[in-house]
Amino acid sequence: MTLWDKGTEVDSLALSFSAGNEHLLDERLIPFDCSASVAHARMLGKIGMLEESEVRELERGLGEIVRLHGQGSFRILPEQEDCHTAIEEWLVKEVGEAGKKIHLGRSRNDQVLTALRLYEKDALRKTAALLEGYRHALAERASSLEYVLMPGYTHLRPAMPTTAGTWLGAFADMAGDDQDMIGSVIGMIDRSPLGTGAGYGTPLRGADREMTAEELGFASTQQNPIHTHNCRGKEEGIILSVLSSVSLSLNRLASDLLLFSMPELGFVSLADSLCTGSSIMPHKKNPDLLELVRARYHVMLSLELRARSLVGNLVTGYQRDLGLTKEPVFVGFDTLTGSIDVMARVVKTMSIDEDACMRAMRGELYATHEVYRLAEQGMPFRDAYRRVGRRYVSGSP
Repeated sequence: MTLWDKGTEVDSLALSFSAGNEHLLDERLIPFDCSASVAHARMLGKIGMLEESEVRELERGLGEIVRLHGQGSFRILPEQEDCHTAIEEWLVKEVGEAGKKIHLGRSRNDQVLTALRLYEKDALRKTAALLEGYRHALAERASSLEYVLMPGYTHLRPAMPTTAGTWLGAFADMAGDDQDMIGSVIGMIDRSPLGTGAGYGTPLRGADREMTAEELGFASTQQNPIHTHNCRGKEEGIILSVLSSVSLSLNRLASDLLLFSMPELGFVSLADSLCTGSSIMPHKKNPDLLELVRARYHVMLSLELRARSLVGNLVTGYQRDLGLTKEPVFVGFDTLTGSIDVMARVVKTMSIDEDACMRAMRGELYATHEVYRLAEQGMPFRDAYRRVGRRYVSGSP
């Protein structure tokens, strides 16, 4: 039975089409929805809409749902549409009348918004922690390679000398930038929508939204109830934009490693355990993982576009289109998490061939240094530049 059932018959095709795969997607929202329901029940108890015994029974029941979910024993049925219905039906069955009262003062709209934001904050923090491990691995390798010379390139041509430590350190700094962006997004979504109902508030007198926000660890409440729903989809797009930015950082390092590990250069050697082979060519050592990390950035971009496109042209107020913005966020976190794990492993296990790097340190890499030496001896910079440049144009450095 759906939460909106009023006794009229609903076409089974319409019901299944409307529900889609929500019952599968919502599996990961169960513990977050239960946390929000505990906070809501306590608030209803505080304002006298639930007895103390009812609050305790609901807390016990919601805790049991979380336990069952952790064991894989709590399932959302397709006909239940979402986790909210499954949780409420279980409470009514196991707790009794109190289960019928817990929806007072809220809607499925602010329920899903609250569960999503709790999930998103948790997932963003876990992503930042993974990113810190990756950044640390890069920083450690960069420190150990501080004095290992290698060519620096512009336009994929030799440019100036650099070091392997400076090269990897640049990606460690990039990871730090990505961590900062994640922190900014967490700050943006750290506002509780619970109690805003279907986008126009609720008539429940005495409802204490500040109490539930504090219980759930939100920094504040989102005051304008319409704003909570106008944010949906837009916030998902911003989250996916940041995840795409992290994925772009991984993409760039993967691209470098694919180039630098080519036998013709051989600056980097990838661990055999992280490479694949060919079914026909026995000599092959294929960097599939790096190619997939490179490709997954483009997958992330498509997810961001999907979330943003879904909410374009929608007028104010909840519309069912908004429900489709949930899946790209879930897929985005799953996709990026795997990429960070892989790149951290690659960085820790790869080796740098110092001899190969040194062999590539051709004389032309020092042309700019020669110009500066002449300038330091008193020659105008542009004259020094042209003198050195003529030698390289003539092909006789």
